[in-house]
Amino acid sequence: GENRSMFEKFARSWELVKASASVLRSDKELMLFPVLSSIAALVVLATFALPMVFFNVFDGRGFNVGGAVVAFLFYFCQYAVIIFFNAALVAAATIRLEGGDPTLGDGLRAARERLPAILGYAAIAATVGMLLQALKNRDNNFIVRMIGSGLGVAWTLATFLVVPVLVNRNVGPIDALKESIALLKRTWGENAIGNVGIGAAFGLVFFALVVVFLVLAFAAFSVSVSLGIAVVVLAVLTLVFLGIVQAALSGIYSAALYRYATAHESPQAFAGLDLAHAFQPKS
Repeated sequence: GENRSMFEKFARSWELVKASASVLRSDKELMLFPVLSSIAALVVLATFALPMVFFNVFDGRGFNVGGAVVAFLFYFCQYAVIIFFNAALVAAATIRLEGGDPTLGDGLRAARERLPAILGYAAIAATVGMLLQALKNRDNNFIVRMIGSGLGVAWTLATFLVVPVLVNRNVGPIDALKESIALLKRTWGENAIGNVGIGAAFGLVFFALVVVFLVLAFAAFSVSVSLGIAVVVLAVLTLVFLGIVQAALSGIYSAALYRYATAHESPQAFAGLDLAHAFQPKS
């Protein structure tokens, strides 16, 4: 029984990943959400760079209130940006999973409508993020760091469905968190397998590409500097693109997993989605 149910979880996760990939193929513009998210996160980083240097946030020499406030605000803004665009992505993916044809505007509008809840959840996530970071601090001993890592993994799984809950239900951030944890109890297998699987698959591709590009760059630089630089630029762009695809796929997976968990629609039902025209060019 246990082996069979684990096998079923693997099979279901694979179906959910396939459904997510077909959503991404039919709506390539969904990749714009992680792009916008990255740009906004860089803007936040640039905004905070000076105050962080000023308050010595990263010098690690003891605690100062100014530094702590700036660090919290930085985490809060980063999380707010990431969660906002993730909500937009999930909203758009949900429209596709329900048989609609989402636009960029649909996703952003849905995220804007839920902005207060998103900001509330960003505050919770920022607080937890700071605490986890403090535990993983290299000054701590090995056991504390391990506990920090373990709690980090648990928090990632427990909060994986918060954004789909926020997008689909008109609830506040704390209720969304409770709901995500309740859904985790039902879908922990698919949640963990999908998350780890997507991460591992992209990690392997990433590693393979880095090796290939290193060899190519080495060869190219021995021919000419400009050719070498061209290869390096191509490598960076390829790896960035890979990261964007992974972020988009992961967001869509959370939307698909939420639908499976709440509507008990099996991923086979997703296979019946109108994704047959997914490969045809958009008119």
